[in-house]
Amino acid sequence: MRYENVCLEALAYTLPPHVLSSADIEDQLAPVYDRLGLPAGRLELMTGIRERRYWDRGTLPGTISAQTAAKALAASKLRPEDIGLLIHGSVCRDQLEPATASGVHHALNLPGTAIVLDVSNACLGLLNGILVLANMIELGQVRAGILVGTEVGRDLVEGTIATLRDNPDTTRKDVKLAFASLTIGSGSAAIVLCHRDLSHTGHKLLGGACRADTTAHELCAGGVETATYGDDRPRMQTDSEALLHAGVNLAAVTWDDARRVLEWENADVDKAFTHQVGRAHRKLLYERLGLKQEIDFSTVDFLGNTGAAALPLTAAMGVEQGHVQKGDRVAFLGIGSGLNSIMLGFEW
Repeated sequence: MRYENVCLEALAYTLPPHVLSSADIEDQLAPVYDRLGLPAGRLELMTGIRERRYWDRGTLPGTISAQTAAKALAASKLRPEDIGLLIHGSVCRDQLEPATASGVHHALNLPGTAIVLDVSNACLGLLNGILVLANMIELGQVRAGILVGTEVGRDLVEGTIATLRDNPDTTRKDVKLAFASLTIGSGSAAIVLCHRDLSHTGHKLLGGACRADTTAHELCAGGVETATYGDDRPRMQTDSEALLHAGVNLAAVTWDDARRVLEWENADVDKAFTHQVGRAHRKLLYERLGLKQEIDFSTVDFLGNTGAAALPLTAAMGVEQGHVQKGDRVAFLGIGSGLNSIMLGFEW
């Protein structure tokens, strides 16, 4: 995939107000830890995640997404009538139907001519949205668009804690399969892309590549199973070690494809942002791709894994804090359960 006419015009984010530390989670799981002989502190030690954040109870993703999308639209200096596509791309949605994007569209008072839809693909939904929007801009079908998503992780984490704590037969294997669920946080991110003729920034989307390895689609899976757990909170089971290696293997192949498309060598990459999973994932990913960790910007230690919002949220914070400079070549290194990977290159 190569692009000639697409610019990244704005990034925006919103952070939840409530903080839950890894120590707080382990305090709630103390009876399980004591019975199984698990040492306190292992959650932060193994993941590098000190804390994660949550919205007020009952907060709907679309409510926050509307706020984040409004920030991105304002930062882009584009007019509402310029927006031809709105995609809501997070795992979390307000309901099965209509599309959560419909409520966001209404809140932003976007034109009726805009295409409005949700895109769901685990932690890659917003990056998939980038491809959909970029293709439409390149084809001349729209001039600009907004991609937004908000993850609400509280119910998953609290449900997981309850399941582990309240089941007297919880085993070490159960804890291991639930471990990834305890890393989940909440957050919101939005991206505005536009045709280069509308751009004030000139941040060019150059292109990229995508790959799938669906032999690994069962390594991380979740949903709501009321009959099994007795409530409507989601649960997730993850073979973290197998997922780590399968994901990095897929990422390496995708990165090779992306470099060929972009005509880049590793030394050409000045800055990078990737999906926020944990310390071990970050280290292994950059080693396998042959990139220096110094080019990375990370938020996982204080936000946890914020799903589809993780990479663009981290990019928004990194840009805000001066991690990216004019002239930098910037890589978005996306990986999501399924498994799927999208790698994109930008020129700032």
